[in-house]
Amino acid sequence: MWRMPIKLENVGIAVRDLEATIAFFTDLGLTVVGRDTVSGEWADTAVGLDGNHARVAMLQTPGGDGRLELFEYIHPEAIETQPTLANEIGMHRVAFSVDDIEESLKVAARHGCHPLRGLATYGDVYKLTYVRGPSGIIVMLAQELNKS
Repeated sequence: MWRMPIKLENVGIAVRDLEATIAFFTDLGLTVVGRDTVSGEWADTAVGLDGNHARVAMLQTPGGDGRLELFEYIHPEAIETQPTLANEIGMHRVAFSVDDIEESLKVAARHGCHPLRGLATYGDVYKLTYVRGPSGIIVMLAQELNKS
């Protein structure tokens, strides 16, 4: 069976405070690769919102294999929601492999972001935790154990 080629471009996340969210993710090691303000008929059509106007930043992981598109709405006004719980249907979390999870947790703590419960060990494979990041985003941090 023929399959159409597909490639994940990015994960988009609406945020309350673009600059604070950029600071959090860049401190964890991502790099800002672009910024823009988007609006106009094309944006209304693509997103499905009349008068769509947002400030946008594109961040990428070292090596460029993963990207986050962060956007802060100017119009229409952003709608506050309750932070996502781990068992809710829909967008769940964004996950990152890190070399030193304890150091990554120190970085997150500087932004007021702490584990939902604690640091876990999954067999002899990973140390991992879920952190509540800026705008309530759940961020999974995982350190591979016995990495060769």
